[in-house]
Amino acid sequence: MKENTTKDFFQGAMLLTLAGLVSKVLSAGYRIPLQNITGDIGFYIYQQVYPFLGITMILALYGFPSAISKMVAEKNAQSNNRVSSAFFYRILFVIFLFSSFLAAGLFLLAPFIAQLMGDEELTLSLQIAAFVFLFIPFVSSYRGFFQGFHYMQPTAFSQIVDQLIRVSVIIGLSIYVMKTGNSLYQIGVGGSVASLLGALGATVFLYFSFKQSSLLRHNNVPMISWREAFRGILIFGLVMTINHMLLLLFQLVDAFTLVAGLEQHGYQLQQAKMWKGIFDRGQPLIQLGVVLGSSLALALLPTINSQQFKNQYQLFINYIQGTWKFSLYISSAAASGLITIFPYANQLLFTSTIGTTTLQILAITIVFAGLSITTASILQGLGYMYRTALFVLVGVIVKLLLNLWLVPLFGTIGGAMATAGSALFVLLCNVGQLSFILRGKVIQIPWIRFIVSLTGLVAVVAFINQFIFPLLHVHSRWGYCFYVVVTIMIGASIYFLLLIKLRTFTKEELEFLPFQKVIKYIAGG
Repeated sequence: MKENTTKDFFQGAMLLTLAGLVSKVLSAGYRIPLQNITGDIGFYIYQQVYPFLGITMILALYGFPSAISKMVAEKNAQSNNRVSSAFFYRILFVIFLFSSFLAAGLFLLAPFIAQLMGDEELTLSLQIAAFVFLFIPFVSSYRGFFQGFHYMQPTAFSQIVDQLIRVSVIIGLSIYVMKTGNSLYQIGVGGSVASLLGALGATVFLYFSFKQSSLLRHNNVPMISWREAFRGILIFGLVMTINHMLLLLFQLVDAFTLVAGLEQHGYQLQQAKMWKGIFDRGQPLIQLGVVLGSSLALALLPTINSQQFKNQYQLFINYIQGTWKFSLYISSAAASGLITIFPYANQLLFTSTIGTTTLQILAITIVFAGLSITTASILQGLGYMYRTALFVLVGVIVKLLLNLWLVPLFGTIGGAMATAGSALFVLLCNVGQLSFILRGKVIQIPWIRFIVSLTGLVAVVAFINQFIFPLLHVHSRWGYCFYVVVTIMIGASIYFLLLIKLRTFTKEELEFLPFQKVIKYIAGG
């Protein structure tokens, strides 16, 4: 029985990880056609509102559900796998109070926030975004209870439901706005409405799933004090939220400082808005790269907790080194490949090459952020979630200071440098903390062989760009699509081949990779 429960738990955890990957890809991917539909100014408007919408998503998906599932799991052990309805409603009420406070604050302060951003026409979009906070109590409570019972399917499917509705509505409304000639600021309103409907769809799905689950005992014994509920939800929940918001908080800083900094750099207001939209082209690409560099690396190897750290120290060290290595290899390839092919990728995805240098510098963030999130995840497994949250907050302060310094001097290039530099700062903090805990045994990378492999990737892509592309006479978007996809596949294949042939993995690490027959053939050949 215990074996089946454990198996179900790991299957559910993998399903949740997969749903998270799909959700993140959708969240990043739809912003590319959104920019194509609305242009750089329309994309700027959406990206000014997006950080607030993103905060609601993370609170409802990661922060509060993590806190609730922790409390539910503890109470389950005391109550034969069922908790009281009074316990559920007490948790719901605590989150409702906090979410209502956030919603009221954002709604009332929206004119002031828009003024701080330097664009008062964003007020309505921010006010509608405030209502999304009111769905947090329901979505997060249902998800947290399901996860506390190790029942991951509803949470996983609700993520997909939420994202599909959001993406469909925002793309549909954007097309409508552009065809009818309405104000581009309706794009921001559309983004907020799409998030409202996505949250509503997730709530309805989770409600019916919860109603059919019979997880609660209907009695009035709360099983938890008000103080315990507030402390568990607001402290632990907010800490977990911060840990998932590194890139989102960087975007929030950009929303408040980039346009003003670009005006100081010498742009007129409308030009500054356009360049902010161009700068934001890099955000979905960074998100996709970080998903590859952190989420996939963490999924390749089994999770080891703090108890196993004490009992199986060497196994834990091997796990950390392998995870860090996978994350470095994947994120470095994503960043290097993107930087090398960016002039053509920019033309393909956004129909112009403007801002290529800025976006190439911004792509470096993929390496630092991917490794930082991977390292932070390991630290959180060891119980250092408060420390990693502190590193994120300090990193945001560093980003703010760098933006205020570099953007007036270098424009969007300065903003890209600030983002990459801040991500590097957070990475160094996390690696320093982990090295201190493990006495310097974190990073064991065959650097020369790795750099040779990465150089091979860059050299192949650069050769194709320099000598093959001019012969193809590519002019259409489909032509660029074919060229970029084929070039990426060739570069990735060469890189993977070099990593295997140069023995940059241990035998144990190779066993976690897919396509074992191919790997053994390459390694043996």
